[in-house]
Amino acid sequence: MQNAMNPLGRFVVVDLETTGLSPRMGHRVIEIGAVAVENGAMAGEFSTLINPGVPIPVEVQAIHGITDEMLEGRPTPAETFPRFLEFIAGGILVAHNASFDIRFLRHEFARLHLTLPHRHCCTLELSRLRLPRLMDHTLETVYLHLFPDPHFLRQNHRALDDARMTAKIWMKLMGR
Repeated sequence: MQNAMNPLGRFVVVDLETTGLSPRMGHRVIEIGAVAVENGAMAGEFSTLINPGVPIPVEVQAIHGITDEMLEGRPTPAETFPRFLEFIAGGILVAHNASFDIRFLRHEFARLHLTLPHRHCCTLELSRLRLPRLMDHTLETVYLHLFPDPHFLRQNHRALDDARMTAKIWMKLMGR
């Protein structure tokens, strides 16, 4: 985990949905959800589907519920990532299993000749340190441990919903 000290107090919690598990295998980002956290409070959101021009495998569609048809007419990576770069300006990135999201972001940025110099923090690693007795450290398990809700129902992994959950986890684990 990189140093989380940020004098501006701006963190951007990010979650991605992709066409698979590895950008090296040609998998692409198809959805970004992000929540800006400034001085311990949620201060803004960024959310979009992205049409990278590649099909989504059926087994991956079953995880997040995003279909090829849902991406028709959506912005391309070239339209999306410069806007996203503006949104994350001045922030430290936060994600649950950050290595996954950062790897995909760096790949997408490199395709557009952009750089991603942002430091990042991982709520998965942080939850393992702060909550070592949990049976697992999935996003849902950590969230429900910190925010018990008998009516919680999660149907699909979607980027903005997961970013919101991660932002709440981040703020709670950081004592904000």
